[in-house]
This record gives sequence, structure tokens and C-alpha cells, in this order.
Amino acid sequence: MKHAAILLAALFAANAVAADPEHVKTVEAWRTKVEKSLRADNGWLTLAGRYVMKPGPNTFGTGDKNDIVFPAGLGPEKMGVINVEPGAVMVKLEPGVVMTKDGMEYTERRMSTTGETRDWVAMGRIAMHVIEREGRYILRLADNQSKVRSGFEGRVWYPVNDAYWVDAKFVPYKAGKTVPIVNVLDEVSDEPSPGYVEFKVGGKVQKLDVVGDDDGLFMIFRDDTAGKSTYKPGRFLYVEKKPEPNKTFKLDLNRAYNPPCAFSEYTTCPLPPEQNILKVKVEAGEKYPPRRAS
Repeated sequence: MKHAAILLAALFAANAVAADPEHVKTVEAWRTKVEKSLRADNGWLTLAGRYVMKPGPNTFGTGDKNDIVFPAGLGPEKMGVINVEPGAVMVKLEPGVVMTKDGMEYTERRMSTTGETRDWVAMGRIAMHVIEREGRYILRLADNQSKVRSGFEGRVWYPVNDAYWVDAKFVPYKAGKTVPIVNVLDEVSDEPSPGYVEFKVGGKVQKLDVVGDDDGLFMIFRDDTAGKSTYKPGRFLYVEKKPEPNKTFKLDLNRAYNPPCAFSEYTTCPLPPEQNILKVKVEAGEKYPPRRAS
């Protein structure tokens, strides 16, 4: 037993590299930023409902005769009607009900449903917005006094380890390549994949397909810590600025983080494609579960 303990300690020491103080400072600042974002108004901790809307009128409120029934205590029995047409979602509120957006009051509003302009409109403690997914329109409800939010004690992270701050290369695919991505509802979408990232961990070369077509690199992956010390479905990793193709850059696995589904049941997260399931432990980045109030 003593020999085994010494061996395990030696193996752990072999995988741990003393972190550069400036690197630690940078990673910790980033972790503080994502913690703040998670705790923000209308953040993942506040979500209280997700409702797929039908074409045409959708009544909403806390009364059980509505098409969309909000949880008890989150508004009046009848709040209004959301009319869904292709490319246009209109909200019309009941008399006496008012929504606000950026300090302005509305009783009717056309809702923006895409990108950075997507509306969050507030009604007291609650807020809502509409998202469009593959031609379907989904109402997402937030409760800014949610017990999940008030009881949350923080994300949990591995210590910063420079063994997971690795040299990597971004290798582009031919234009037009896509990869099928399955989400937690078993829905499949073909997502653009501009290339893959290649790096070495555990003494072996690893590859992760990138998905999306923005200016950075977004990767969904799972490794052998999943379901043990990290979130079982997988984690996300994002490089803010796409590096030059086939040139070495620093990939920081200490920034691997949990998807929204680790914090809320009202989200639909993508799962890693088979080729992004690594047969190695990545003991870096965010752990699971997060700290919760007792």
C-alpha cells in the first residue's frame, strides 16, 4: 500500500507543472469574469422556463388555461399574447401589464430573436426573450430572484497547471465542411467546421474539431475525467482569436468550462462529436458539481 501511494504521488507530480505566476493571474482574471457573467441578471442561474411556441397566437401567464403557463408567483394569471409568424414575433400585453426594455415601457413589442440584438424584456422580477432554433421559436423565462441563483456558491476549478498550457496548431479544413452535432434533446444539426486543433496531452497527440464560423475557435469535448471530477456530458473550450493556420500557438486547457446545462435544466447544450471524445484525462479547467448552498 505504501509503495502504491508513493507511485501515485510520483505520477501526480509528473503531470503537475509549476504554474507561471503571470499565467495564473491571467487565468484567474478570466475565471472571475465568467463567474460574474454566470451570476448576472438573466444569466443561466436565473432561468425558470423554456417554452416551444406554436405558430400563431400563444397566450401566456401563470393561469393554467394559458398556452404557456409560467410558474406560480411569476406574474399575473393573464399576461398577454405572443403571436408567432415566420420572421416576426409580436408580444401584446393585457391591460395593466407593462414590460420594460432599457428603461422604456411597452405594452406591445416586436421581439428580436437572433444574435446580439436578441431582446430581454422585464416585468418586475422576471424577464423573457425569444430565440429561434431551426425555424422554431422558443420563449425563455428568467426569474432574477431564483433560489438557484441566490443559493449558488460558485464554480469549482482545478488549480492552474502549466502542463495543460500546451503548444497547438490550428489545421484548416476545406471550405464548406460541416460536422453533425447532437444536443441534449437528441436534435441533430450540421455545424460548420473550419478545421481542427492538434496538441499533445498525456504523451499523445490529441485532435479536437472546431465548430462554428466566428473569429475564434469553439470546441466541445469530453475526456476521461467526465462523470468523475468534471461534467459528464462534456465541456467547452474557446479561443477568442483564431490563430494563423498551421502555426504554433498556446492552447490553454485551464480555461475549459462547463456548458449552461451544468447549471440549468432550461438550456439545450450541444454534445461533443465522437471525434472530440479524448481517451485521456484533462485535469484542468472547471470541475463538477459547482459549490451549492447547504
